[in-house]
Amino acid sequence: MIQKVLIANRGEIAVRIIRACRELNIKTVAVYATVDRDSLHVKLADEAICIGDHRLENSYLNHNAILQAAVNTQVQAIHPGFGFLSENADFVRACERVGITFIGPSADLIDKMGDKQTARETMIAAGVPIVPGSKGLIHDLAQAYQVAQEIGYPVLIKATAGGGGKGMRVCYDASLLEDAFNQARQEAFNAFNNADVYIEKFVEGPRHIEIQILGDKHGNSVHLFERECSVQRNNQKMIEEAPVQNLSSKTRKKLYDVATKAAKQVQYVSAGTLEFIMDKDENFYFIEMNTRIQVEHPVTELITGVDIVKEQIRIAEGKPLSLKQSDLKTNGHAIEIRVNAEDPDQGFRPMAGTLNGLHFPGGNGVRIDSFVYQGYKILPFYDSMIAKVIVHGSNRDEAMEKAIRCLEEIDLDGIKTNVDFQLEILLNQKFQDNVYDTTLVQTLLKGDKHV
Repeated sequence: MIQKVLIANRGEIAVRIIRACRELNIKTVAVYATVDRDSLHVKLADEAICIGDHRLENSYLNHNAILQAAVNTQVQAIHPGFGFLSENADFVRACERVGITFIGPSADLIDKMGDKQTARETMIAAGVPIVPGSKGLIHDLAQAYQVAQEIGYPVLIKATAGGGGKGMRVCYDASLLEDAFNQARQEAFNAFNNADVYIEKFVEGPRHIEIQILGDKHGNSVHLFERECSVQRNNQKMIEEAPVQNLSSKTRKKLYDVATKAAKQVQYVSAGTLEFIMDKDENFYFIEMNTRIQVEHPVTELITGVDIVKEQIRIAEGKPLSLKQSDLKTNGHAIEIRVNAEDPDQGFRPMAGTLNGLHFPGGNGVRIDSFVYQGYKILPFYDSMIAKVIVHGSNRDEAMEKAIRCLEEIDLDGIKTNVDFQLEILLNQKFQDNVYDTTLVQTLLKGDKHV
């Protein structure tokens, strides 16, 4: 039985996990960098331990400091949230060595599915459709030229580790391959300490659809339906919605079948997400699996009533899933808007500063996941996302109107944010008509002052 959990993260996801633990009567321990001493997750946790300075390698990526804090506070489990150590198999093994439960999949599963190239090979074996690409990692530029020529341009050079759009470059021509290859490798190394990349065919103008799954240690698994994640800039998601409304029932069923088959094939445990790209004819291809909770998990929670964080904790305790596939139904429509401290007029440059005034919207069907408060100083060292506005309506039109109202109401004084740009997306005719794909933001930015 888990009685105390250390949250190896910061920001809104740390707050989200603390709240779920409180509702389960589980004590919490926050870890924080020196510059985060005034962060909300530190204030809300039962205990808080400083683990280093603002540099990630000295704090939120510091295995030894986090494990020492866990041992000293006598926790039974660590929840990694997303990012940081959430898909780090070495950290999971380190937890196991000191007898602490990692709330997530096993190290072997992370190795198999968290590494994108290995995941591709696993999905091929499971009969899941994948984008044509290299049969393994690309070790040098000569091999990159050869594989790109065989696949045919345009190609996508992609880091095998991590996620969040890091270590990815599209290349349309052989003359541009060297720069794209080197940039992808360098960015991957900087973000994940792993420069390994592979190459796959770049599907132009696709949609990005993903399936949420849950699996327990007893061989049970379910899907929690699908999410539309096609509003992206530089492969970073900006707005997500669920369920996907403009999808044929045949394709929807095939997506569910593929996802559940994949989960059973690898005997998946905990929360995970299978991500697909889909062309205009509804042909879909597996691109990666995230072996952790997703930023956009709230839209799934709002349409299913399932608390995914609580399910993760129960699964880690060895309990069977609290629900069966036949119990699950979708209810209404949900939209999530990511609020970032960034300036669209300056190429979306991250912003730092003090929030002099703060008002978040509310009302029926409105959820705010955040960690900021009036007087909070937004730091320049971490991801720029400061809040998520999540709305739920009886249908997509109602959810859209609610999302628009919320962005018109939100007030963040003292810091530049992307709220106005997100509102521009919500009001765009293609988004309104639900006929958009991953090129929507790029199209909005072309020839615009935001470029």
